[in-house]
Amino acid sequence: MPRRVASLLAAFALALSACQQPATASERTVEAPEAASPAKEGEGLKVAIFAGGCFWGVEGVFSHVKGVKRAVSGYHGGRSFSAKYGAVSSGVTDHAEAVRVVYDPAQVRYDQLLQIFFSVVTDPTLLNRQGPDVGMQYRSALVPMSAEQRRVATAYLKQMGASGLWDDKIVTRIENYKKFYLAEDYHQDFIARNPRQRYIVYWDKPKIAAFKAMYPQFYKADFLRDAK
Repeated sequence: MPRRVASLLAAFALALSACQQPATASERTVEAPEAASPAKEGEGLKVAIFAGGCFWGVEGVFSHVKGVKRAVSGYHGGRSFSAKYGAVSSGVTDHAEAVRVVYDPAQVRYDQLLQIFFSVVTDPTLLNRQGPDVGMQYRSALVPMSAEQRRVATAYLKQMGASGLWDDKIVTRIENYKKFYLAEDYHQDFIARNPRQRYIVYWDKPKIAAFKAMYPQFYKADFLRDAK
């Protein structure tokens, strides 16, 4: 396929994107509690998967976290043949828009990533929606990649539910790992590459600003771009 045609098709896909829903206000933040049961993951880089609405904002926040070595957007939960943006956007593929995070637990633990995630990235009380986006592909979910992550995630969701910080029931789910499929190239580093895009300005930049204000000890100004 000629490069110009491919670029036009990518632009057309973005024009139809559910992440391009009209946006008039940013989401509120809640300072999630410190974990009562911190993660003990040992040495070496670890991997975690988070689903929490449109993956642009999820990836954007984690790309500013000290200790995160890579954050990539993709799809998790469905079959390989449907791991494409057009299909996932239909909401009937079982996939969630998700982000795969590689991190150094010596700098930021899994439970601290959870605290950041639930403070500024996702509203854990919304079922199959986040912000202006509606559908099961925008569900809030944690995908543990180890027994320790599952232990910490289970304990933390229980702690959140008992905290009284949220008026409604916590509906974020823990899902078993299946396979993570990389999203199309034009979705990677989307905020860094499209800082003036309307959805980014209204919905995702406020998340990054809130993260910086609430957790300056974990914030780094440089955007971690995906290493191809």
